[in-house]
Amino acid sequence: MAAEWSVLLLTCQRGGCVSAFQRELEARRLRGGLGPRPPPLLLAVEDPWAHLGSGGATLNALLVAAEHLSARAGCTVVTSDVLRDARILILHMGRDFSFDDCGRAFTCLPVEEPGALAEALVCNLDSLLETMTHRLCVGSPPGVWVCSTDMLLTVPSAPGINWDGFQGVRVIAVPGSPAYARNHGVYLTDEQGLVRNIIYKGTEAQIQQCAGPDGTVPLVCGVVFFSSDAAEQLLATHVIPPLDACTYMGLDSGAPPIQLSLFFDIVLCMAGGMTEEEFLKGSGDASVRSARSVLWTALRAFPLSMACIPDASYDYMTTSASDHIRSLTLLPGSASHLHFCKTAHSHVDQPSLLEDGSSVTNCLLEGAVQLAAGSVIQHCHLQGPLEIGPGCLLSGLSAGSSPALRGCPLRDVVLQGHHVRLRDLPCRVFTLTGRLDDWQSPAEEATYLNMPWAEFFRRTGIREGDLWDAEMPRRSRCLLSARLFPVLHACEALGLEDVLWLLAPAAAAGERLARWRAAWRMSWQELLPCLDKAAELGARRALFFLQGQRKVRRVLLGRQDSSLLPLARSAVHEGYHEAVLGTLDEVASTVGDAGIAARALACIAEVLGCMARGEGGLRSGPAANREWASAFGRLESGDIAGGVRELATEREKWMSSPVLLVRAARHYEGAEQILVRQAVMSSCQFVTVGQAELPPLGHWVQVACPARLDLSGGWSDTPPITYEHGGAVVDVAVLVDGCRPIGARVRRIGEPELRLVSLGGTPRGEVAVELVCGELEHLQDYCQPHAPGALLKAAFICTQVVQFPSQKPLRAQLTESFGGGFEVHTWSKLPHGSGLGTSSILAGAVMAALYRAAGKAASTESLIHAVLHLEQRLTTGGGWQDQVGGLVPGIKIGRSKARLPLRVEVEEIPVPNGFTQTLNDHLLLVYTGKTRLARNLLQDVVRNWYARLPSAVQNADALVSNAEECAQALRQGNLPLVGKCLERYWQQKKCMAPGCEPLAVGRIMDALRPYVYGQCLAGAGGGGFLYVLTKAPRQKEALHQILAKTEGLGNFSIHSIEVDTGGFSVEVVGCDPKDGAQPGDDAAV
Repeated sequence: MAAEWSVLLLTCQRGGCVSAFQRELEARRLRGGLGPRPPPLLLAVEDPWAHLGSGGATLNALLVAAEHLSARAGCTVVTSDVLRDARILILHMGRDFSFDDCGRAFTCLPVEEPGALAEALVCNLDSLLETMTHRLCVGSPPGVWVCSTDMLLTVPSAPGINWDGFQGVRVIAVPGSPAYARNHGVYLTDEQGLVRNIIYKGTEAQIQQCAGPDGTVPLVCGVVFFSSDAAEQLLATHVIPPLDACTYMGLDSGAPPIQLSLFFDIVLCMAGGMTEEEFLKGSGDASVRSARSVLWTALRAFPLSMACIPDASYDYMTTSASDHIRSLTLLPGSASHLHFCKTAHSHVDQPSLLEDGSSVTNCLLEGAVQLAAGSVIQHCHLQGPLEIGPGCLLSGLSAGSSPALRGCPLRDVVLQGHHVRLRDLPCRVFTLTGRLDDWQSPAEEATYLNMPWAEFFRRTGIREGDLWDAEMPRRSRCLLSARLFPVLHACEALGLEDVLWLLAPAAAAGERLARWRAAWRMSWQELLPCLDKAAELGARRALFFLQGQRKVRRVLLGRQDSSLLPLARSAVHEGYHEAVLGTLDEVASTVGDAGIAARALACIAEVLGCMARGEGGLRSGPAANREWASAFGRLESGDIAGGVRELATEREKWMSSPVLLVRAARHYEGAEQILVRQAVMSSCQFVTVGQAELPPLGHWVQVACPARLDLSGGWSDTPPITYEHGGAVVDVAVLVDGCRPIGARVRRIGEPELRLVSLGGTPRGEVAVELVCGELEHLQDYCQPHAPGALLKAAFICTQVVQFPSQKPLRAQLTESFGGGFEVHTWSKLPHGSGLGTSSILAGAVMAALYRAAGKAASTESLIHAVLHLEQRLTTGGGWQDQVGGLVPGIKIGRSKARLPLRVEVEEIPVPNGFTQTLNDHLLLVYTGKTRLARNLLQDVVRNWYARLPSAVQNADALVSNAEECAQALRQGNLPLVGKCLERYWQQKKCMAPGCEPLAVGRIMDALRPYVYGQCLAGAGGGGFLYVLTKAPRQKEALHQILAKTEGLGNFSIHSIEVDTGGFSVEVVGCDPKDGAQPGDDAAV
């Protein structure tokens, strides 16, 4: 559940870079940070006056929202009717913040969100948006929510606010201690939860009066909700003087400025314990008294209720450096949706040097950078060796600052770099303060750099007259107004050292002091209006993507299971895609590892896909355009670096439209598949071929194979998952309706050509397809899976019966090596797309027969790896489970380790006596009548794996562990537990390849569920055969009757299966009778 906003407004101070904040809102919309249905209207609104106050900012924002909604509704004037069904969220940025140039709203939190669609820094604004949208405001009626951004707010996922029959205005409170309330506001309420008064910095007795039974008091936390009726009445006051002065319309009309508080001028007038006289008397200013009178008349009738959220917490962001550091280094409460981490969105060369209790956010720390507990670094690029002691806050420092920091004792200090604009002159200014310093206390009673001012003057030689004008009253002389910080120098460039000397003035003190005095200096008070928030946000963005590029290298080179897709999306949204593409090009071209390079190319495809922004067509599609052929050729030849460079050159021609971007992404996936093939072909070293007697000319070598059922673990055998993660699959070789349904036979013939025949279901079946290949060029489409005879052509090439490519013609090759050609017949009784492993098992059958017919011998292990090789050459890109299932007899588990070369090891699973027959009695096949297309499923799975989507990584772990559990259940002969593994496996398949359960299949499974321990679609899913493990034995007829009564199933059929404990057979038989052989010759030799 989430609140769906009509308008989201962010108010900022006058001169506060409203365009920069508008950009930030739009960036959040693009990256999905505003929920699945972002507000139609996102508005950054500048206060019309300085010091407008939260009340004036609220009224102005409400007017802006109403005006925009009125325009969208086709109105020519502002009408309050548009508020009737609107849901409006107003967020106030409030005053400047000592520790973040962009204010409290954009203060970054040490948080990473692995599940986010796009990777980005998490600011307090994002935390509050999440809290308001997904927690606090869920279920509320139409109206206007107003929220301050000057606090860290934590709310449980179910705040438990009752909105039944709600009217008026509601304030949100959080429970706090009376001690904390002494410096804050609390609500005094009656038994019905209606607010009687708001007490700010009250006496102990006043605060205690507000306490509940548990001793806590309801703290004012800066959140208010106005019902539509109340919002309409508030909006109506914007035309009444002096409240008109709160809005931009008042500014444009020449009204004098006025300052209003949201809580003490607007909300308080509705408090039940407040009289009109007390309310009006509460302000000494005549214009504010007049404004209060208007507000009393407009709003007094509305009930003001309070909702205090149990287990919520509120932490006001004070001007105390100690408080700020504490808030960034302590974990938030358990109710929070945030998970603080020591390093967030940062690249740290030596993370072991960061002590627990420290915090690093949006940083690049190169070399040895030591950080003590209780210290924070944000938005810094530092180069070690550096040592930062406890109690420090460092922010906004670039790599050029690092030399000045070396050897400088940093402890309990706040060191910040600022982007400042003096009219049209941009410059960098550094400020240095102590953790314990107070900004506004008179110098006589306060400290600077944690020492009394008098001691600071003595140590540095600086005089009061250097910092404050002589006419400034002594009580006004404070850190806020002290001209401490050098901005410009007539002759020299200023740097960090021009403030760091204040920490250790002994060395060259006179020279430094003179340089400091000669510089034009400003106080923090003077610097605040000059802070360039747009430049600061831009610098943070640039640093974020600089560390992001390091992350790309770290993840790829370290083979980490972290997803780079969220970073790619952000790079595209923020205009940093070229930098990320360059880094990916660099990694792919220099790594020298086909597996890592393939993943880098897949990441480039993702960036290009993101750049298309959902347009340009489907990501899956052809990838054989001739413009890319040269780059592909380099990759095929093993020149990865050259191939990647050519790909990048070609890519530049395809960046101008979504259609071209999607086509380019497809070609990058095609290039990635070339490298995957090369990685998988490392398995060829496990193919050993010996010599065998060459069968006589015309004698058939016939191979018959069972089908396979995958009971658990499928998809974990698929490249690249199988060699990057490791795989485990439990397979069973099965007879279907009593026979081995897949087979091939090969014989040598006198004519030096290849005859390729596909038969209709049996060795004696009708000819479905027949091809004759007499030239090498007839084989060149062997790598196009849908080309006629492609699998058989690939088999001749992979077994090296035929050398391709070659200068020697095909006929010459066949004559010299074998004295003639070959004829191959293949058949399968199973329908296309059955899910029973037909194509891979058929490839194994053909290769086994072909090896034998050519006078060679290959073991079963060799055939398993040979089929892997063949399917990569064929470009179907399959895994190893099918051939393991069909070529190895009985029940077994195949495994591959997370490494290259790819090697498959098979272990027979011993089962209790009689359990094999039990399986035969309880296993059934249901043909769903739906054919599946595994290739598109495969492309999606590989794409998700290369993107390292968290769901794909977790699912790969679960597939392997479920396979091991299934193997153990089979060893125990535990039929119900095997069924549980099947059920879990089907859920895992659906997670890996969403969309693999057609509606008709779902109906079949629903109908059978009461009668089975478990059921699963065979293979990749999407159609084909469903296998079921029935609770009762021999249920073929019973299940048929159940399904016959179920509507909407179409052409289903049920088949018996039994475990094939014998495995595939290879026989050399005589010539066919029609070829002149005697009937008796058709027997095993």
